[in-house]
Amino acid sequence: MFKKVLIANRGEIAVRIIRACKEWGIETVAVHSDVDSDAMHVRLADESVCIGSHQPQNSYLNISSIMSAVDLTGAEAIHPGYGFLSENAKFADVVNKHGIKFVGPSSDLISKMGDKIEAKKIAKKYGLPIIEGSKGGVKTFSEAKSLCKEIGYPVLIKAAGGGGGKGMKVVNEEKNLEELFLLAKSEAKKYFGNDELYIEKYFENPRHIEVQIMSGKNKTVHLGERDCSVQRRHQKLIEETPSPVLTDSQRKDLLEKTVRMVEQIGYEGAGTVEFIYENGKFYFLEMNTRVQVEHPVTEVQTGIDIVKEQLWIAFTGDTALKQSDISPRGHSIECRINAENPALDFQPSPGIITVCHQPSGFRTRVDGSIFQGCKITPFYDSLIAKVICKGRNRSEAIQRTLRSLDEFVLEGITTTIDLHKKILSHKKFVNSDFDTNWLSKEKFF
Repeated sequence: MFKKVLIANRGEIAVRIIRACKEWGIETVAVHSDVDSDAMHVRLADESVCIGSHQPQNSYLNISSIMSAVDLTGAEAIHPGYGFLSENAKFADVVNKHGIKFVGPSSDLISKMGDKIEAKKIAKKYGLPIIEGSKGGVKTFSEAKSLCKEIGYPVLIKAAGGGGGKGMKVVNEEKNLEELFLLAKSEAKKYFGNDELYIEKYFENPRHIEVQIMSGKNKTVHLGERDCSVQRRHQKLIEETPSPVLTDSQRKDLLEKTVRMVEQIGYEGAGTVEFIYENGKFYFLEMNTRVQVEHPVTEVQTGIDIVKEQLWIAFTGDTALKQSDISPRGHSIECRINAENPALDFQPSPGIITVCHQPSGFRTRVDGSIFQGCKITPFYDSLIAKVICKGRNRSEAIQRTLRSLDEFVLEGITTTIDLHKKILSHKKFVNSDFDTNWLSKEKFF
C-alpha cells in the first residue's frame, strides 16, 4: 500500500480521507490555506503544508502549489476528495506525469465524463436512455431558439463544463429565453471558464436517483442506488437508500445497465452515475468521477468503506469487492448540515462555533470537521457536517435521524438542523410524495 498520501482538499472530506488512510497505515499530508491553519484536517494529518491564501484559486485550486507540497513531503499519491480539483482532468494529468498516483480515474475519462455533452453521447452509445436535447454545444441565441421550439417548453439550460446549479436556468416560455440564455452563458464562463451550454427537456416533477459504482481493471460492481430528491437550488440536502419509489424490477434494470456502461468505458475508482426518474422511466443525467458528498449513506447501508476501497483500487488497479458479497439491509438517511440560514434564502452563516455537541448512539454516524471554538469562514462551501442514520426500515431510519438531529447542538452560527427536522416530520416526506422541486414550493419558514 502507499506509504504517504497527500489530501488535496479541506473540511469534512479531508478528515474522512485521513481516517481511511490511517486505517490502511498510510501517513497523511494535509494542505491548507492561511485561514485553515487550525482546521481539523490539519490537526489530524501527520504533516501539513500551507499552500496559499484563502482565495481558492491561490490555494486549493492552485495546481503548482499542491505539486510543490508533494515534492516537499514525498507523498506517493494524491486524493482529491470532491469539489475543487477532483474532476479537473488537467490536474489528474499533471499528477500522473509527475509519477504520483491520482486516486481516481484517468484524466481522459475525467475529461469525457465531465463534459455533459460528451457524457450523454457515451451513455447513449452504451445503452443508457438520455434526455432529449442538444447533440452538441449551443453557442448562439438563434441556435437556442430553434432548438427549444423543436424540444418544446419548458427547457433546461446547463453549463456543459460544470454542475452544482451554476449556469443552470429553467425556461418556461420563449419570451424569457434570451435573458436566461445570456445569464447562463455568463455564469458558466465565470464559474467554469467555459461558456459552452447545452439545452434539454425540463422535467417538472422528477426524482433524482444515482448509482454508486466501484470499478477496477478486473470488474465493476455497484453498491446500490441513492435517492437525492430533496434539494434546494439544485443542491442536495437529504439523501436516502434504497429509493422508496423504485420497484425491484426497476432497480435491477437500472443497476445492471449502469454497471455495464461503466465497465465498458474502462473506468477505475469510485464513481456515481446520476439519473432523472419520472413516470417510471430513467434518463441519464451525468457521471461524477469522484467520491460523492453523500457516500456515507451507502457505506452505512452496505458496510463497505468506499474511501478505503478507492485507495486499494488506486494502488493495485483492481477492486477487491465481489457483487455477491454486497447485501444492503434496512434503510439509511443522510442529512447535510450547512452553516446557512434557511429563513433568509439559505444565506451563509459564518462565525465561531461556541457550543458543539454531536449526536451518537445506535446506528448513528456523524462525518464532519467541526469542534467547539472552530471558525466557519465565508470563503468556502457551507457544508460543515453530515448526520447519517440507519434503521430496519424507512420509518425507523426517519425516527432515528430525528432523534439524532435533536441531540445535535451547535451555537454561534445558524444551521440547517431545524429545517431537516421539519422536512423529516413532514407528511409528504414520510409518504415519499415529493420531487426535486418540492422545497421551492413548500413554505417551511
